[in-house]
Amino acid sequence: MTEQNNISPEAKPSAANTSANNKRIAKNTAFLYLRMFISMAVSLYTSRIVLQTLGVEDFGVYNVVGGVVAMFSFINATMSTATSRFLTFEIGKGNQQRLNDTFNASFWVHVIIAIIVVVLCETIGIWFITNKMVIPEGREFATQVVFQLSIIAAVISITQVPYNATIIAHEKMNIYAYIELVNVFLKLGIVYFLMISSFDKLILYAVMTLLVNACVMMFYRYYGKRKFKECKISRKLQWDIIKPMLNFSCWDLYGNLSVTARTQGVAMLLNVFFGPIMNAAAAISTQVQTAVIAFASNVNTAVRPQIVKYYAQGEYKQMSKLINNACNLNFFIMTLIIAPLCSEINFILHIWLGEYPAMASTFCILTLLFNLFANLSFLVVTGIHAYGKIIRPSLINGTLYLLVVPISYLSFYFGGNAWTSYAFNVVAVIFGLLSNVYTLHLYVKEYSIPEFLKTVFVRCLSVLILGAIPAFLTNYFMEESFTRFLVSIVSTTSIVATAGWFILLPKSLKSKILSKIISICKKD
Repeated sequence: MTEQNNISPEAKPSAANTSANNKRIAKNTAFLYLRMFISMAVSLYTSRIVLQTLGVEDFGVYNVVGGVVAMFSFINATMSTATSRFLTFEIGKGNQQRLNDTFNASFWVHVIIAIIVVVLCETIGIWFITNKMVIPEGREFATQVVFQLSIIAAVISITQVPYNATIIAHEKMNIYAYIELVNVFLKLGIVYFLMISSFDKLILYAVMTLLVNACVMMFYRYYGKRKFKECKISRKLQWDIIKPMLNFSCWDLYGNLSVTARTQGVAMLLNVFFGPIMNAAAAISTQVQTAVIAFASNVNTAVRPQIVKYYAQGEYKQMSKLINNACNLNFFIMTLIIAPLCSEINFILHIWLGEYPAMASTFCILTLLFNLFANLSFLVVTGIHAYGKIIRPSLINGTLYLLVVPISYLSFYFGGNAWTSYAFNVVAVIFGLLSNVYTLHLYVKEYSIPEFLKTVFVRCLSVLILGAIPAFLTNYFMEESFTRFLVSIVSTTSIVATAGWFILLPKSLKSKILSKIISICKKD
C-alpha cells in the first residue's frame, strides 16, 4: 500500500528547501531539549518525594494498575502511528483538503477506540485486578479508585492523539516547551499537596495527576483548533481515507499488541511471582528510562516528519542519509548519558531516592541498554512507515517481542531472577533492528544495508564498548565512594565524547559545530 507521489509545486524539494529543513530540524530539536531539561529536573525531584510519601508498595500498586489500562490501550498506539504518518504525508504533498479529511477521520476512529478501551477495562481489567493481582491488604478500595481514574485519563489521552499528531506534523515543537513550563508548576503543586494532605495519598496522587494531565491535553486541543485549519470536526466520514488508515493500523496492530504484551505482561509476571515491591523497582527503572530517553527522543521527534516528507516528495537518498545520520546522533547522545549513568547507577539511585528496591539498579541498566537499540530501530521503522507497507516488520518484530513473555514466565517458574526478562528484551530488540534494516532496503532500494552496518551499527557498538571500559576499570580497582563516582563519571564521559565525535558524527555536522564555536569565540 503506497500512495502516488503527486506533489504540489510548493512541496517539491530543492536545495533551498533542504537547507530550510535542516534549520527547522535544529530549531525544533533545541525547543524539545528545553522542554526535556525542564521536565527532567522536576521529574527527578518529584519522583523521590512521591516514592517516599506513597511508600514502596503503594508506588508499585499505582504503576502496575496504570499498566493494566495501558495494556488495553494498544489499539490506540497502533492508530497513533497511523495518524502521525498519514497527516505528515499529506502535509508533504501539500493537499489541504485531503489533510482536513484525514484529521476528521482519525478523530472519529480514536473516539471509537476510546469506547473499546473503556469496555475492555471495565470487564477484563476489573476481573484481573480483583482476582489475579497481588494487592497489599487494606488497599483494595484505593486500587479500584486508581484504576477508574486511569481509565478516564486513557480516554482523554486517546481522543487527544490527532491534535498532538498535527502539532508534530507541522513541526511546531516550541509549543511543547512553553506548555511544559505550566506542566512543571502543576506537578510541583501535586507534590506540595501530597506532603501536607492527610487524605489517602495514593488516591490523592491519582486524582491530581489526572487533573494536571487533563489541563495540559485540553490546552493542546485548544491550540490545534486555533492554529491549524484541518483541526475541525465534522460528522462526515471519508471511508476512502479511513480504509487505508485502518489497513495500515491492522497490520501494525500485531506489532503494537506484542510490544504492549511484552511491557505490561512482564510487569504483571513480576507482580505475580515477586510482588508489588518488584513493580516499584521496575517503575524506578522506567522513570530513569523516561528521563534519559527524552534526550534522544528529541532527535526522533524532530526528524520523523522530515523522513516521511522526503519519502512523499520522492527524495529517497535524502531520506536514507537523514535516517543514518539521525541514528548516529541519537546513539551518541544516549551513550554520552547512559554510559556514565550505568557505571555508577547504585550511587546515583542512593543520592536520588535514598532507600530503593535492590533490583532497581539492574533493571535500569538493562532497560537503558534496550533503549539504545530501540531508538535506532524506531528511526529505521519511520522509513518503513513512510513507505506504508508494514506487514513484514510488524510480524517479525511483534513475534520477537511477544516471545519475551513466555520465556520470562518459564524463567520465573523455574526459579530464574527477575532481571532475566529485561535481558531477553535486549536480545529481541537487536534482532528486530537488523530485521527492520533489511525490510527498509526491500522497500526502498536506495537504503543500503552495508552502508547501515558500516556507518551506523559497527560504529555505534564501537563507541558503546569503548565507553564501558573506564566504568569496568574504576569499579574493579576502586571501592564505592564519592571519589570513585567522580573518576568514573569524568573518565567515561570523556571517552564516549571523544569516540562519538570521531566515530559517529558526520564531517558536515562537525564542521558546522566547529564553525559555530569559532564564531562565538570571535564575538567574545
